[in-house]
Amino acid sequence: LLSVLCLGDCQLHTSCGIQKCTTDFVSLTSHLNAALEDFDLEFCKALRAYSVCTYRNSKACRGNLVYHSAVLGISDLMTQRNCTKDGPTSSTSLEMTHDPCNYGGHTEVTEHRGGEKTPPTYLFCGLFGDPHLRTFKDHFQTCKVEGAWPLIDNNYLSVQVTNVPVVPGSSATATKKITVIFKSYQDCTDQKVYQAMTDDLPAAFVDGTTSGGDGNSRSLHIVEKVSGKYIEMHARYIGTTVYIRQLGHYLTLAIRMPQELVMAYEESQDLQLCVNGCPSSERIDHSGHLPLPVMGKLLPWGAAAHPLSGYTLETATTKCHEKMLVKDIYFYSCVFDLLTTGDANFTAAAHSALQDVEALHPSKEHWHIFPRSGGGGVGRDRKFFVSLGFLCLIFVAYF
Repeated sequence: LLSVLCLGDCQLHTSCGIQKCTTDFVSLTSHLNAALEDFDLEFCKALRAYSVCTYRNSKACRGNLVYHSAVLGISDLMTQRNCTKDGPTSSTSLEMTHDPCNYGGHTEVTEHRGGEKTPPTYLFCGLFGDPHLRTFKDHFQTCKVEGAWPLIDNNYLSVQVTNVPVVPGSSATATKKITVIFKSYQDCTDQKVYQAMTDDLPAAFVDGTTSGGDGNSRSLHIVEKVSGKYIEMHARYIGTTVYIRQLGHYLTLAIRMPQELVMAYEESQDLQLCVNGCPSSERIDHSGHLPLPVMGKLLPWGAAAHPLSGYTLETATTKCHEKMLVKDIYFYSCVFDLLTTGDANFTAAAHSALQDVEALHPSKEHWHIFPRSGGGGVGRDRKFFVSLGFLCLIFVAYF
């Protein structure tokens, strides 16, 4: 673009520093993560720094089309992000802005390829329903895992869930307790423990605080989104975000974490459901088949059966379709949970789980996982449902 705009008159604009202003702005914003709560704050600071830089170059850049385009672009971005013109600015020196409690800005977490920095890779894990697990590898499983189980256990973070039976006589369970431990890290935070239970979803750690480390740096803090129903935990120093919700009588969890930190664990810590999935003995789905419980013998898909839950396949499908128009695994998880439990709150749980995926999962193309048309599971290594034409409703799987 610069070469086209010069049109043989580059000598006139050699003193114009707009290219340096733009390069500094890109450097200051390239590591920012739009999913994190402080994104708008940091982006606005960088925009104000960009604006100051252009102002300082206004005389030298007079008549430079790139300069005027940048000025208009800054104004548009400030409007879009609701940035005020007055306020703190980012330093244009990357060395000066290095923050040891901001994972995205760590030089050690970027790969240098020809002098360029590559942002860290993030992974997603989620648990919801009775219960359905989406691992860091995007494998989707349905498991029993009754009692206490580790979801995550690495050098930076531990997450443990406790699951209890949902329906008497059934092997289906759901989550009633979640414990999250943020381990002590340099000067960014002391060890902080968070614990949630059914009807007790606090907006503070167990010690009564709402943040870790220096409260001004906000390297670790809790945000209450819906009182007693939905909280978020943001750990800037390890680039990690955790969502916990209560829907009905049970809890759901979603987490986004950098890949290199996910994999920072010892051999003794290998039992992590988010990393390696559920043990085969705990799996309810088998080779991609997830049996749906109904009262009676084996029935073909679509047969008029009345399950113990009070929902028929038709009414469960209709109920789930009210919340989720796309028939992906979250939709079918909803149908499964309604037929299993009869609890309509599981519809909201599946819907919220998909919303959390859309908010935290780094790859939009992987948000939805769909059944294959054949009997080989879904997606790449994502086994859940076989096609509807081959799916049977099996009572003996649960009861």
